[in-house]
Amino acid sequence: MRGATHARMAACAVAVALAATACGGGGGDGGSGTGGIVSSSWGDPQNPLEPANTNEVQGGKVLDMIFRGLKRYDPKTGEAKDMLAEKIETADSTNFTITVKDGWTFSNGEKITAKSFVDAWNYGANLRNNQKNAYFFGYIEGYSQVHPDSGEPTAGTMSGLKVTGDRTFTVKLTQKFSTWPDTLGYAAFAPLPTAFFDNHAAWLSKPVGNGPYTVDSYTKGSTMALRKWDGYMGDDKARNDGVDLKVYTDNNTAYTDLVAGNLDLVDDVPASQLKNVKADLGDRYINTPAGIIQTLAFPFYDPAWNTPDGAKVRTGLSMAINRQQITDTIFQKTRTPAKDWTSPVLGKDGGFSDTLCGSACEYDPAEAKKLVTEGGGIPGGTMRLTYNADTGSHKEWVDAVCNSINNALGNDRACVGNPIGTFADFRNRITQSKMPGPFRAGWQMDYPLIQNFLQPLYYTNASSNDGKWSNKDFDKLIDQANAESDTAKAVETFQKAEEVVRDQMAAIPLWYQNGSAGYSQRLSDVSLNPFSVPVYNEITVG
Repeated sequence: MRGATHARMAACAVAVALAATACGGGGGDGGSGTGGIVSSSWGDPQNPLEPANTNEVQGGKVLDMIFRGLKRYDPKTGEAKDMLAEKIETADSTNFTITVKDGWTFSNGEKITAKSFVDAWNYGANLRNNQKNAYFFGYIEGYSQVHPDSGEPTAGTMSGLKVTGDRTFTVKLTQKFSTWPDTLGYAAFAPLPTAFFDNHAAWLSKPVGNGPYTVDSYTKGSTMALRKWDGYMGDDKARNDGVDLKVYTDNNTAYTDLVAGNLDLVDDVPASQLKNVKADLGDRYINTPAGIIQTLAFPFYDPAWNTPDGAKVRTGLSMAINRQQITDTIFQKTRTPAKDWTSPVLGKDGGFSDTLCGSACEYDPAEAKKLVTEGGGIPGGTMRLTYNADTGSHKEWVDAVCNSINNALGNDRACVGNPIGTFADFRNRITQSKMPGPFRAGWQMDYPLIQNFLQPLYYTNASSNDGKWSNKDFDKLIDQANAESDTAKAVETFQKAEEVVRDQMAAIPLWYQNGSAGYSQRLSDVSLNPFSVPVYNEITVG
């Protein structure tokens, strides 16, 4: 999260070679104070901005600006509220009838209809299109035919999706899923215009959506320019003229540009600057709870990390990490040591538990060493903890985690950091299953349900199950929880599934992350939503 000063500098501070070349706090004079261009730090997304192919934060920021779906998550509460959905009806939590609001269009003027959603979902689900978020359509009947576990698809569309009118379509799920409508604010469920299908390459070079902003231009490694769309139909219209997202490969450089007056907004204040941020920015520094957890994932596709006694090693490593010391010193108490695998923003009624992890998340060097030894030791004697070095102050905390592990185990080579230059390269290596050991695996919720902290990450072959962990007991409990119509019982069953994650230490929970941001004196009405993403459309300039 970011920040800056009012005065514009006569010359640009060079952020990173070829990374952010435009000067000054956003460009444009902004006129009356409700216009102007906001400049904000950013990182290149891993993939082109197809809604069903984006499952990481940087691309997600853009999708949230250029698309609106059937639901939208309230930027203050996270509640799923109707956006393009006029109504979503069901009598059995399996069959749903959806009515799309009238009058909405894409930014190219094309009318949004029921078909806009059905075509988009069928495209996202089809194996041939290789979309990373295809899994989110897995509960719709016919998914297994368009996205089989092996072989070629035997159908082109899902049988559970049917257009029944210009503004109505029906959805049939393979089982009861009482909270399914609340998932429909996720970007994978966005509608798509016919231009996406008619000229896919042209659409990818300049995406056309239906949100408050349009993509004006994008130069990879430099800047994406988004501009206010005056024809936007929603009540959350942009209050500025646009946003220039500037690529930085070092968030310390972004922060320096903010303080120097060359950038308006930073939504990831580096750990090394937390001790200075109040003095630098005063009340222009934001630090609020967010639905984010930092974890360490394991490459279960590597037999060395997937042994019968591997859970002992993983649990021992968890107990070798002094979370309290790291969050106090590295993060200046802007992180909270994790007690489970979800987030406090859910609340206890929503599934958060401050006791579920128990002793496995408590620092205990003696027990840590004992468990690691009993489990057969660290594969190869040294674990390489991989992270991306361009954003998130990851080097500082990875080094601290390794030092903690090394001290607990009495071996200064038990853990070493393994930096990867860019987030995109880091993600590519993960998705290609090329991790040499544990790796950073922070999770930012897609929607505020306990299901979202568990199923996408740990269910067999789930979309973000990057370590390829698989457990039949876990999968069975997730299916049971999704089928439960009583919310309290569903949450209880999800927590039982989470206990399986704990017992096997499928991933090591580190800490819950607050959203942090800093901004310039040019900006007003800056806030972060529960996903820790700036609410760009509400920002005013002047």
